[in-house]
Amino acid sequence: MIKNYFKIAWRNLLKNKTFSLINITGLASGLACFILIALYVADELSYDKFNEKAERIYRVNSDIVFGGNNLHLAVTADPMGTALKKDCPEVEEYVRFYTSSGSKLVKKGSSFINEDNVAHADSTLFDVFTLPAIAGDTKTALNEPNTVVITESTAKKYFGTTDAVGKTIETNDNTSTVYKITAVIKDIPHNSHFNFDFIFSMDNADYSWGQFTSHNFFTYLLLKKGTTQQAFEKKLDLYLAKYVLPSLQQNNADIKSVEDIKKSGNTLQYSLMPMTDIHLHSDRFPEMAVNGNIQYVYIFSAVALFVLLLACVNFMNLSTARSANRAKEVGIRKVLGTEKRSLIGQFLTESTLMAFISLFFAVLIVWLSISYFNDLSGKELSINSLFKPTYLFVLLLLPVAVGLLAGSYPAFFLSSFKPITVLKGKINAGFKRSILRNVLVVFQFATSIILIIGTIVVYRQLNFIQTTKLGFKKDQVLVVNNTYALGNNATAFKNEIAKLAGVSSATFAGFLPVSNSSRSDYTYSKEAVMNTKNLLSSQTWGIDYDYINTLGMEIIKGRNFSKEFGSDSTAIIINETAGKVLGYDDPIGKKLYSTYDGDATPGASVSFNIIGVVKNFHFESLRQPVAPLMFKLGDRTGATAFKVNTSDIKNLVSKVESKWKTMASGLPFSYQFLDDSFDNMYRVEQRTGKLGLTFAIIAILIACLGLFGLATYMAEQRIKEIGVRKVLGATVSDITAMLSKDFVKLVLVAAVFAFPLAWWAMNKWLQDFAFRINIGWWVFVIAGVTALLIALLTVSSQAIKAALSNPVKSLRTE
Repeated sequence: MIKNYFKIAWRNLLKNKTFSLINITGLASGLACFILIALYVADELSYDKFNEKAERIYRVNSDIVFGGNNLHLAVTADPMGTALKKDCPEVEEYVRFYTSSGSKLVKKGSSFINEDNVAHADSTLFDVFTLPAIAGDTKTALNEPNTVVITESTAKKYFGTTDAVGKTIETNDNTSTVYKITAVIKDIPHNSHFNFDFIFSMDNADYSWGQFTSHNFFTYLLLKKGTTQQAFEKKLDLYLAKYVLPSLQQNNADIKSVEDIKKSGNTLQYSLMPMTDIHLHSDRFPEMAVNGNIQYVYIFSAVALFVLLLACVNFMNLSTARSANRAKEVGIRKVLGTEKRSLIGQFLTESTLMAFISLFFAVLIVWLSISYFNDLSGKELSINSLFKPTYLFVLLLLPVAVGLLAGSYPAFFLSSFKPITVLKGKINAGFKRSILRNVLVVFQFATSIILIIGTIVVYRQLNFIQTTKLGFKKDQVLVVNNTYALGNNATAFKNEIAKLAGVSSATFAGFLPVSNSSRSDYTYSKEAVMNTKNLLSSQTWGIDYDYINTLGMEIIKGRNFSKEFGSDSTAIIINETAGKVLGYDDPIGKKLYSTYDGDATPGASVSFNIIGVVKNFHFESLRQPVAPLMFKLGDRTGATAFKVNTSDIKNLVSKVESKWKTMASGLPFSYQFLDDSFDNMYRVEQRTGKLGLTFAIIAILIACLGLFGLATYMAEQRIKEIGVRKVLGATVSDITAMLSKDFVKLVLVAAVFAFPLAWWAMNKWLQDFAFRINIGWWVFVIAGVTALLIALLTVSSQAIKAALSNPVKSLRTE
């Protein structure tokens, strides 16, 4: 019987070629979208799960609200891991990463290569994380200073082989350091929230150790089996009271207990985050890589489901609409004794066969488009993943589920026809109107309208980010990286480039107004004796005399730093937010006190004289409000920025590179433009916008495909009516309007349901931004009109064709 089902199903597919083509195209497109998004979502959810002890690894986070500054950090103090392991038997092991040193220049042959994926780590790294070794002993690999572990691809890059244990590499970090390679590990999987090529011994980290109030280390804890996150987090309060509180009391005499911190309106709190949650649930400063966002996983999962449902809806719509063509078949088969369950089996077999054929074309579409999808999403997905046992099982189950879902209603609907009614020809009237079919069309266009609105809002927010006044000028700013490697020649290089035609100013730019630029937080007070009522916590940037002018910032009170004032070595410039937190109407001439003197170690209190107020500018993402910020004189030479005023950028960059090679023989020339660095802060949103637009277009095309087939069939069903109307004088426009008006009503109903859902979803997404657009009413009008025009164009093409047909031929055919 099953064989007979398939034979009849295949004959029906070939007999109704147009119907079959529309359905297979729609289902294949829907399945392809579903598969691509499923691969994307599966990859996002897989992060860090390759670690054998993943369920017991936690990162310690810090939340600090102190002196007007609100910090949500992914880093802690350097002694924290040691203290917790000593005091808490629940801690099996800990490991720290230190990445604040940034990139390193690694020597290969006679020249250096700039390596960004570097970190210092404790020797316990391999006791916590699963990073298999190819060569060397990871248990002792980082026990000693001047040792380094490298990845497989890095070993091949520098030595042409993975047999690199015992060999050495040289780095240039102001001074030359030679490291011995003690182990080579497999490349860290792409689905890891950190991905380092070089892991150096923690003993070589350039850091002032033992500061319980300085937060610069990523600290991970491996908890013993049976220890819960909630239970252990209570121990973090004990750590705060035992170690951090005494450090705070040295400079804040009024802090007697942790409760005093809370009473003053401040917060200092530590918490655990499961390692497997970091990629999708963490948006702290700093992160070791660009993280994903669980919201986007939910959004794209919903899009995948809706696109697949749209394709299933098309099938149900067309199957029920063309049921009149098969009504007599059902009637005759029932008269001949065919049972209802056999008819249901026949129709479900047809839909499942169509789903399997669609799956074949869907996989073909995925194979052809996966490179484009990877470019859009920033992923490294492979179609080979589909043929892993788990994925293959789901893949083969998918057309069965789709076939049963899409074919269930048509199967039960068609098999329920009464043979006498059908054979008397009384069934046709019921086909012209169907409540379920109308509901399904409404669903299709409601989904399309939501996707259109979502795409418009995302692109408007991205455009707002690009065009909003930032308080500094990001355009035409060339940033040359790693100028610290020039040592004493850094100033000479800056001055030489400043003399080039097309360069208007130059400044050292160790700090830049983009995410993950250098950060340095100090605590100040308005009085010589610091307490919780007079303090201010603020980022403090060391800049030179030309920084503010080069980046186009505006001094609104007081003055800029000047070489004419020798006292500016203890001067400070604040932003507007800092002035408001301090409570000063006119801060010029006021003093601030700090126990930090520049980059020196904490110690005696130093006073700074406020000489200027800079207009607020966005030095972090627009997701955050503008926080307090201080400028003081300094010479952070990590990078150098040049304001350029020439259209011949290529020629200018060439001249800068030539000067670099003259003064920095063997060192790599690395540069970027500030506006590119700014754009990188919103890379996830940009990719989301492009993916959203792509899937919105596909969803609309699938909806149109179903609407096209439905309109074609409805026009065929009413061909006699059209012929009579034309004979009685109806015009082409009259007939087109008659056939289109029902669909127009359905689109309008879809808009009524779609608008509030779209507003809720996009308003929730915009809450992530401290600075955001308002969703204007016109966005909904554009989305509704667009959907209406798409429906009209789709339906009217068939309506006009029917209206132009010869009425005599139509009536004769009937």
